[in-house]
Amino acid sequence: MPSPSFSHLDAEGRARMVDVSEKAVTRREARASCRVLLSPETVARLDRMPKGDAVAVARLAGIQAAKRVDELIPLAHTLALDLVEIDLEPAEEGVVVRSKVVCTARTGAELEALVACANAALALYDMVKAVEKGAVITDLRLEAKSGGRSGDFARGSG
Repeated sequence: MPSPSFSHLDAEGRARMVDVSEKAVTRREARASCRVLLSPETVARLDRMPKGDAVAVARLAGIQAAKRVDELIPLAHTLALDLVEIDLEPAEEGVVVRSKVVCTARTGAELEALVACANAALALYDMVKAVEKGAVITDLRLEAKSGGRSGDFARGSG
């Protein structure tokens, strides 16, 4: 018999969507990041790829993906998102992709932030693959979250 601490399992151990109807509606924020490893030459011309502006396309792809998490993750709730921001910043060894997602809801936006980063990175990969087939997407992680019953989290704060 599964432990009652597994909120996504019913009494028979089957996966289920959690009932969040009793939870308070609060402001939720989540931030995530990942890296796309690229050569300095590719990073220098991200706005001039054969397919167009790779950064602009990746940013839009990340925003679009955050809005569709409930279609991609089987037990995720549908969230009305108040804000999705995607930032792509050149860094040593490539590009750092960061997302910020804000909503006012009964459940958090961690998956939305993570999926936003992942899809922005995948779109960036698609935009650069013609000139750099060896690009690598790595280090996808939640950086911080706030709001909700489980409290706040910030990577590296303990």
